[in-house]
Amino acid sequence: MTNNIAEALNSAYNAITEFQTKQQLNQQSRLIAVSKTKAAASVAQAYQAGQRAFGENYVQELVSKATELQQLDGIEWHFIGPIQSNKTKDIAQYADWVHSVERLKIAERLSAQRPLDKAPLQVLLQVNISGEESKSGIKPDELLQLADAVAQLPQLQLKGLMAIPEPGKGAQAFEQMQKLSLQLQQQHPDAKELSMGMSDDWQEALRFGSTMIRLGTAIFGAREKQTHD
Repeated sequence: MTNNIAEALNSAYNAITEFQTKQQLNQQSRLIAVSKTKAAASVAQAYQAGQRAFGENYVQELVSKATELQQLDGIEWHFIGPIQSNKTKDIAQYADWVHSVERLKIAERLSAQRPLDKAPLQVLLQVNISGEESKSGIKPDELLQLADAVAQLPQLQLKGLMAIPEPGKGAQAFEQMQKLSLQLQQQHPDAKELSMGMSDDWQEALRFGSTMIRLGTAIFGAREKQTHD
């Protein structure tokens, strides 16, 4: 398995580099290895292969893996799932990045509960760019107001945006997200990150300026079904 994960990471990075070169894309883009439902041992194997940024959707998995792997220097935990109010304390304690902030109440709780001995939590605002009722995220026209409020919170750093477009409508959604990102940067110049693109659409996301792509099964194989609170 170690070799398989290492080989998968190598293949993914090579594919990203090749695509960026072919398309003449200049932005720096990072791969977030989405390790939800995968054992800490698999994360450790990816770490040994050079990967540092890992994405988790479930709070209990974030806490468990971050605790078990805390000795790994430089490992970086990205929380990318929906956030319930009663889960913010653990996220504030164990995550380095949060991609899915969509409400000021959640942001305020994350800031208040972030330990003072840790660096400020790096946060992205999730935009429901396709207007799907089943998806989390703020409406595009609410973005700048929320961004202004989040940027004032002492234990958070506003770093950019995240989106999960409706299947089959990635290009249109990614183009809209790129425009929103540029608007956001006019008011918040450091909020340059754009987290968008997964296994099926990462190339399209990179074309429209994604700086973080989230790959799971391509790195770790098929996910295992689990039940989470």
